[in-house]
Amino acid sequence: MAIRLLETFRVLSSFDPPRGSLRDAPWEEYVDWAIAQGLAPLASYNLQFRLAGAGAPEWARDRLLSIYSGSVNDNVMKLVNFKRAVDELEGRKLLLLGGASFADTLYPHVGFRPVLEIAMLLRRMDVDGFAGYLAQHEFRPETEEPTHGALKLLSDGRTPIFLYADVLGAGGRAEVQGIFERARPMRMYGPSLFRPDLEDAVLLVCLEQAREGYQVPWLSYVDLRELVTGATSMGGVYSRPLDVAALLERAKAWRLERSLYASLSIVARLFPETAEGLKPALPPLRRATRELLDRLVIAPASEPGKLSQVRGSERLRRLLTGQ
Repeated sequence: MAIRLLETFRVLSSFDPPRGSLRDAPWEEYVDWAIAQGLAPLASYNLQFRLAGAGAPEWARDRLLSIYSGSVNDNVMKLVNFKRAVDELEGRKLLLLGGASFADTLYPHVGFRPVLEIAMLLRRMDVDGFAGYLAQHEFRPETEEPTHGALKLLSDGRTPIFLYADVLGAGGRAEVQGIFERARPMRMYGPSLFRPDLEDAVLLVCLEQAREGYQVPWLSYVDLRELVTGATSMGGVYSRPLDVAALLERAKAWRLERSLYASLSIVARLFPETAEGLKPALPPLRRATRELLDRLVIAPASEPGKLSQVRGSERLRRLLTGQ
């Protein structure tokens, strides 16, 4: 029986892939899709070093391997260059988000998790000052308008840096202050760099997914899988069980209960082994709300191989993010 795209994704995005043949996997469809979703480096490593090729055609293995090699080199270049820019900065508390924070805490090898850009959360009063500091290290403001709700976008021509503040809106500043208070130091980047605590990191990923209408690379769901399952392949800051009570309490305070429900439900569908463990973390929404989210968000976002545009995206975004 032919192997479906979803099954191929599950095997090749695992940190402990089951052995078996993938000879009949939909390689013509999978390779391009996996590259676009940021999944190629991890898939390549699994095929080359964990699964002895698994019957994949040579052209597919070669193409994925080239992406893996490029990801390793690109990540090292970007992160080392960023470290040089910030490691002497003192007296600030700046939070590193997304891939730059996850590559070394969730993934067994930094090359498995492509870092296309660097995202940072700052207090609003620090945004202009930090942008000026980065300008001294060749990171100049971009002329284009920042996307994804960022206040500023800077780049050295290779690495875009997005600076965020007030990510929960004007009414959520007290909650954002809590994110800063709970943040954990990232000493490898100097005394001013921190990363969100585990429960905050989960909610920030859910917020990002919701704001993008769940039109996100599927790598984001691998990030979330590792966060909510305690990064068991690692031994770092995110390698612990979720504090479910704290997660639900913060989701309610941040008005992200619908987003948390949708994102966790998608992870449970994509990775069935996580479903039972995630049940306690699902917010207790009304049945009608659950059915609406399942029909408009969860079901279409859980189908690989095509971009399923969410209907009524702006109205739904407000429903998901509470804004």
